[in-house]
Amino acid sequence: MLNDSLIMAKIISINISPKKGMRKKAVESALLKDDYGIENDAHASGEWHRQVSLLATESIKKMHDKGLDVGPGDFAENITTEGVDLPALPVGTKMTVGTDIELEVSQIGKLCHNRCAIYHQAGDCVMPREGIFVKVIKGGQIKVGDEIKVIR
Repeated sequence: MLNDSLIMAKIISINISPKKGMRKKAVESALLKDDYGIENDAHASGEWHRQVSLLATESIKKMHDKGLDVGPGDFAENITTEGVDLPALPVGTKMTVGTDIELEVSQIGKLCHNRCAIYHQAGDCVMPREGIFVKVIKGGQIKVGDEIKVIR
């Protein structure tokens, strides 16, 4: 039986890159480290609140519907999700991934200082408005298909 206080979703893609400014590569699994981010990803850093980025496939579909050939990872998000309205989650929302990984929403959207290639192609980009960032409260191994439970 599903608890009404939970919204369920899943991981569609996990994406990492060794250097900032590079296109992220999809991987089947990754290690989330406590108060740090994804091991081997250039954006991981325990020094700030944007340790891991998430974007929903529903947001990517909006850009695809504008005629762009885009998919998971093309917006440099670490985790592509399905089944939850990420930008509607308030900062401080807790979520679990798999059986015991804990994340906390730390930022909704971001300021886009330099217009990315997607913005120049479509005149718009969803990541600055609909991408979210989380801090890793309790890390562990994640894999594509893992269930995400958002606790309100």
